[in-house]
Amino acid sequence: MFTKEEASALRQKFWTAFGKYMQPVPSASGEKVNWINLKTGIKGINLKLVTENKFCLVAVIIRGDEETREQYYKLFQQLDFSFGAETILQQYSFDENGEDVSRISIELNDKTIFRESDWPEIIGFFKTQLILFDAFWTENKFVFEMS
Repeated sequence: MFTKEEASALRQKFWTAFGKYMQPVPSASGEKVNWINLKTGIKGINLKLVTENKFCLVAVIIRGDEETREQYYKLFQQLDFSFGAETILQQYSFDENGEDVSRISIELNDKTIFRESDWPEIIGFFKTQLILFDAFWTENKFVFEMS
């Protein structure tokens, strides 16, 4: 078990390592991008990277009123967005603050940033999912802007 300070330092070390690893990777549009804080440019649609004690997660979080969430969620479905075979679709869910959200996500189980030997697999998982989302978003963002 780690102290709060040790856990915080390890989290910071992981995210710094991940940021350095992803820094030379261009976006699908060829531009430089901050992969850790990938912006969608659409209010209410965010990409979130989560590292918990026993799993890691990449999620598209859709916020807003029920009508907006439903509209964006259906657009993702119509455009066949998926993180792969293990994609978890939750049209009705809650965020960490108890707010209503829709979520499209994928998890990597039994891996933790608190075990440095897991880092290569976690980094590979995040990289794959971020590049997949970025390619989809580059091609389809205009559809969400028009809705």
